[in-house]
Amino acid sequence: MLNRRLLIIATATLPLLAGTASSQSLPDHVTIATEGAYAPWNYTNADGTLAGYEIDLAKLLCERMKVKCDIVPQEWSGIIPGLTVGKYDAILASMGVTEERKKVVAFSKPYAKAPNGFLTSSENPMKDLPDAGKSFDLAKDPKDAEAALGVLKSKLSGKVVGVQTGSTAATFVAQYMKGADIREYPSFEQLSLELNAGRIDLAVANVTAFKAAIDQSKGSLVFTGPTFSGGVLGLGTTNVALRQRDEALKKAFDDAITSIDKDGTNKVLTEKWFGVDISIHE
Repeated sequence: MLNRRLLIIATATLPLLAGTASSQSLPDHVTIATEGAYAPWNYTNADGTLAGYEIDLAKLLCERMKVKCDIVPQEWSGIIPGLTVGKYDAILASMGVTEERKKVVAFSKPYAKAPNGFLTSSENPMKDLPDAGKSFDLAKDPKDAEAALGVLKSKLSGKVVGVQTGSTAATFVAQYMKGADIREYPSFEQLSLELNAGRIDLAVANVTAFKAAIDQSKGSLVFTGPTFSGGVLGLGTTNVALRQRDEALKKAFDDAITSIDKDGTNKVLTEKWFGVDISIHE
């Protein structure tokens, strides 16, 4: 959200494969990539099947677009490069819009909201971070956001802070929380395990990923502090990523997202998976 992660954009000059969806027509078959390791957005069951909000969402959008779709797992570190070289046609993986990503891929209209926040152990002093429940936008309210970040920076000095490799949270922490011991992990699941084991003091990630971690920990993990969006964290929304030339496919996704938001289907879906309505209301 995945809002959440920033890839190192080293793929802008990679050749695009022929035979993928044309910008002039909607393909009959669409392959969608997801990470499969970011519950409840997307995750992999013990039997290898994919599940989560974005899996249900992908199936629903494909039904509205009247196209046949396959959903495939892809490690986060290679998810944008895989799109640009034609391994699949779209990404639904809690991905937010950032200026760096826009240089390489196109984005649909948003399908959910997804700020970043903090997760810690109920036994850790970090559970009492200031400004709990408040939201700050790095772009719209920079003075208030920077004031809150200044307080947090002093609290986190010397603390071990975990983030997912390649995420917007990783960029955010590196920029605003110098002095903390920042450690990166390849997936949110591993980040959550490190937090449960007490090897890190705090995790920074998309807040919508926290519910599953808190539920699985039976309350030993808790939300703490404020949430942030904007700036290096992107727009605080999640969007479908597509190749820049696939204009017809982008329009089809946009129309399908509008449809499920307008009739309330997306609201029901987000409430099912997150316990709260994070759909887009225009």
